[in-house]
Amino acid sequence: MIELHYWPTPNGHKITMFLEEAGLPYEIVPVNIGKGEQFKPDFLAIAPNNRMPAIVDRAPADGSAPVTVFESGAILLYLAEKTGRFIPADTRGRVAVLEWLFWQMGGLGPMLGQNNHFRAYAPEKIPYAIDRYTKETNRLLGVLDRRLAGRDYICGEYSIADMASYPWAVTWERQGQDIAEFPNVKAWLDRIAAKPATQRAYALGPKYRPDGPPQMTEEQRRVLFGQTAASITTDAHVVKA
Repeated sequence: MIELHYWPTPNGHKITMFLEEAGLPYEIVPVNIGKGEQFKPDFLAIAPNNRMPAIVDRAPADGSAPVTVFESGAILLYLAEKTGRFIPADTRGRVAVLEWLFWQMGGLGPMLGQNNHFRAYAPEKIPYAIDRYTKETNRLLGVLDRRLAGRDYICGEYSIADMASYPWAVTWERQGQDIAEFPNVKAWLDRIAAKPATQRAYALGPKYRPDGPPQMTEEQRRVLFGQTAASITTDAHVVKA
């Protein structure tokens, strides 16, 4: 059984996409990031970067004590290796998947995350920041579009590289992009969205956040964006419901 510490965000969706596609049994432990639950000591014990998602594998392949994994890319790689699925066994195929997994973790996710922050959450609109990250998002979608030319999926077969990238690329509209510029990305998004496992994964979101992302309060803004090393010492920053 996989214990998944989850909230319906792009990084959370990555892991439910894998678990649903692989058919692995799992249970969800919600981590309401708007209430600051990612700063609770019990969560920090398995996710020291105070970021969701994280997993606890209570039945690791070696039969030893439970394994904890944080960081969505590391979780995808761990699960792929555990199951022997969604990552090629041959050296060149494996390297290609890892390249694109790391591309998402180092580029697509962080840049689109910043773009969304300055567009949707920043208390003041900063034209330079919005322009900077909107253009970088466009550049990255162009990279992905070129890669997908003549391919159904990023590395040929459906893999953890696709599962990592889809939840971020599918947010293209709120990233200020025109998907018509990226026809290969559009076809790829449609292909993955049509998968029953993707639909099951995304159907989980409304169960935990039925009304969608709420209007952010100043306290939630402080919890999500105002932490420092010194402030993350206890669970005192948890926002009361």
